[in-house]
Amino acid sequence: MSTITKSTAIPSVKSMMEDFWSPDRFFDKHIRERELLPAVNVRETKNHYQVELAVPGFKKNDFKIITENGFLTIAAESDEEKTEHKENYTRKEFSYSAFTRTFNLPDDVIEDNINASYHNGVLSLEIKKSGKQLTAKKQIKVD
Repeated sequence: MSTITKSTAIPSVKSMMEDFWSPDRFFDKHIRERELLPAVNVRETKNHYQVELAVPGFKKNDFKIITENGFLTIAAESDEEKTEHKENYTRKEFSYSAFTRTFNLPDDVIEDNINASYHNGVLSLEIKKSGKQLTAKKQIKVD
C-alpha cells in the first residue's frame, strides 16, 4: 500500500512568507555574514610576534592600525562604485567592506616598534618584544 501526498509546484503565499521571515533562513544568515571577521594567525618567535590577517580585496591605504593602552586595533574600510553608461542603459555597481579586530598586547612588546605590510591579500604585522620576561602564572589563594 502506498501513501499519496499532495504536491504543488508553486508554493503558497503563506509558505513563502514563512520562509522569508524565518530567522534561520533570513535574519540569522545576514547577521552572520555581516559579522564575518578575517582569519588571523599569531605566531611567537624569540624576538617578536607575527600577526597575519587574511583580508583580500583591500588596498594598503584602507587599513588603520592603532596601539593604545595595551591594545592593538586593526580596522579596514573599503567602498567602491562603478558606473557604466551605454546607449540604452546605465549600470551602477557598488560595494562596501569593513571590519575591526582588537587584540590585547602582551606585556613584553614594544608598542612603538610594530611593522606592517600588505601583500597578496595578507596583512602582516611584526611586533617586537622588549626582552623583559613576563611574570609566570601565579595562583592567588583566597583567605
